[in-house]
Amino acid sequence: MIETAQHSCVFETAAGFSAIAWSDFGATRFVLPASTAAAAERSLKRRAPQAEPGAPPPEVAEAITLVKRYFSGEQTEFSSVALDLRDQDPFFAQVYDALRRVGWGRTTTYGALAAAVGAAREAARDVGQAMAKNPMPLLIPCHRVLAAGGKIGGFSAPGAADTKARLLRMEGVGVAPPEPRQRAFAF
Repeated sequence: MIETAQHSCVFETAAGFSAIAWSDFGATRFVLPASTAAAAERSLKRRAPQAEPGAPPPEVAEAITLVKRYFSGEQTEFSSVALDLRDQDPFFAQVYDALRRVGWGRTTTYGALAAAVGAAREAARDVGQAMAKNPMPLLIPCHRVLAAGGKIGGFSAPGAADTKARLLRMEGVGVAPPEPRQRAFAF
C-alpha cells in the first residue's frame, strides 16, 4: 500500500450520512449513506484508519455536492471525480476505470466489463472480486454491474443486493427483486 496523508469528511445526504476520504491525488474511500454520522464515520475508519478529519479541498467538495445531488434524485455522473487508485491491484484499477464510463441508468455485466479491459469473459469472476473490493462504491458505480442474464448479482455494501436494486431503481433501471438468501425446504 502506498502511504500518503489522508483526510476525511462525514456529510449528510437525503439518504443518510456518507463519508469520503482523500489524498492529494484524489478520493481514496467512500461510504454509502448510513443512518447516523457516527455509523458512517465508523465504516470509513475501518477502510481508511489513517484518515484524519479535515475540511475538503474544492475538488472533494465538488464530489460531495455530486453525491448529495445523486441522493436527491438528480441524474449525476461521477466520472470527473479524481480518484487515487495507486494502492489498488492494477487489474482492478483497469476495471474501475472502465466501469466509470458506464453512465447513469445504464448497466453492464461482469463478463462485458472483463472484455472491456481486454480480458477473456472467463475473467468475470475476477471482475466480481474487483467489485467486492471496490473502495468507492457509487464513485466507481459497481451497482451498475449485473450478472449474466440481467440478474442482480452480489453487492458487498450494507443492505447487499437490496441496496444495489434501490440504487438502480433511483436511476430508472428496472430490476427483478433479489433472490432470497435462504430458501425454505419443501418437505
